[in-house]
Order: sequence, then C-alpha cells, then structure tokens
Amino acid sequence: VQLQAYGGGLVQAGGSLRLSCAASGSIGSRDSLISMGWYRQVPGNERELVARIVRDGPPRYADSVKGRFTISRDNDENTVYLQMNSLKPLDTATYYCNVVLSTFDEVWGQGTLVTVSS
Repeated sequence: VQLQAYGGGLVQAGGSLRLSCAASGSIGSRDSLISMGWYRQVPGNERELVARIVRDGPPRYADSVKGRFTISRDNDENTVYLQMNSLKPLDTATYYCNVVLSTFDEVWGQGTLVTVSS
C-alpha cells in the first residue's frame, strides 16, 4: 500500500488549506482500512495526532485543532482529506498521512509541509 499526500504549502495566519491523501495498492475491499488519519511533526518534537477517522466511527481530533480542522474520508477513492481553517503559526509542521490496514499494519505517507506565516 502506498500513500500520496497533496496540498501543503505556505499560507498566512487565518487562512485555509486542504490536504488530501490517496491510498493505492493492495488495499482490498473499501472496508479493509481500519483508520485513516493525519499526524504532524515539528523538528525536535514527536509526531502527534492531528485527526483520525476510524471505520464506522466518529472522527477524533487533537484538542488544538478542534473547531478549525475537519477530517473526511472518501471510501470509494480510499482518500482522506483534512480541511484546515483558521490556521495559526503553531500549525506549522510537516503533516503525515497514516492508514491502519485490516492486518493492523500502519502505512505512512511521505509528508507534506504546511507553513503558516504570522
């Protein structure tokens, strides 16, 4: 399984970006992905959960992004999106797409850089 993420870039504080991540390869049925989500990492810090959507479950968000970010999933396209609104400089990070397969193996995307200027 491979993940291809898109949508990072430079934006001013208060602006919006939309990240997308498409999964391809030996995924199996559309229900075979247990979860899809986004993490982010700043150099020197640990990777942290931003948002995650579990098969048949409600989305889960980090407290720091609740009310500003929305995660959604297109099961037919095996794609997960992250709509980021009201961006803050503290949101600056490399964002990584993550999926958990039905085997409970995790796959990570290559990361996309989001830079929010003040």
